[in-house]
Amino acid sequence: MTVRHSEQLTLPELSANPHLCQRWRHRRHSWRRTSEGGFDPDRYTVAVVDEVANRAFVLEHHYAHSFPAAKLNVGLFDRTAPGAPGHPGRHVGALVLSVPVRASVLTGVLPDLEPYRESAELGRLVLLDEVAANGETFFVARALRIAADLGVVACVAFSDPVRRRNLLTGGIVLPGHIGTVYQAANATYTGRTAPTTKLLLPDGTVLNSRSLQKVRAQERGAAGVERRLVALGAPPRDSGDDPSTWLRVALQAVQAHHFRHAGMHRYVLVTPRARGHSGARIALPRQAYPERSSAA
Repeated sequence: MTVRHSEQLTLPELSANPHLCQRWRHRRHSWRRTSEGGFDPDRYTVAVVDEVANRAFVLEHHYAHSFPAAKLNVGLFDRTAPGAPGHPGRHVGALVLSVPVRASVLTGVLPDLEPYRESAELGRLVLLDEVAANGETFFVARALRIAADLGVVACVAFSDPVRRRNLLTGGIVLPGHIGTVYQAANATYTGRTAPTTKLLLPDGTVLNSRSLQKVRAQERGAAGVERRLVALGAPPRDSGDDPSTWLRVALQAVQAHHFRHAGMHRYVLVTPRARGHSGARIALPRQAYPERSSAA
């Protein structure tokens, strides 16, 4: 499919099945049926892991192929398999509590908590396909206990229901998800974020406004964004090129295009520290969980 940069796409959203768990390996998704069961909590342990290890794991397996500004890195480890030095087993899952670009992402939902210290975003959650069904509930619950010990009272999590394909290969990059794992953890659903227009690259990933600004202002991280575009076919930027002009040319060269996004699903998960905490108020009304389809 060829789409002009000026055109806007309409992309399909996931028809969710509550009986499926999403898994990843090398950024390729798969499904596990919750009816399979088989998760043995005695086989696994959850522990704080250094950012280098979690970053490598997330970049290798998560569909976004990016890593957020991390506040806390937690790993899921299989005790029955050998792992890297210093790890209690094979690294089979990663969870990252992160710092969003704007404090309002947190304060708009949790206004009485100090952003970045008492509240954070659950920025990444990924489990390998070898982890049995229902493993994510175990992982998230124990990760939230660790976060509580560090002073975190609550975190905001988002799920993206929009399905995206790699236009170069035709493969599915993101099948979409409505946050079934957060529902299983009894998170509070606060509805969808505001609709927005996003910029889609031909590999099926999104280039957000913050990344665009990094290039225009040549801020830290701009080089990584430029390499990403060059890898997709944009001409390299010469040292004398105006960054804004180069960015416009690069986006046209790779045939980036816009699509209208109806908004992310937003959840709030609380840690054990929230019990009796005066600031654990959620400012947005609780809503019914997104409608689930019985479709596979």
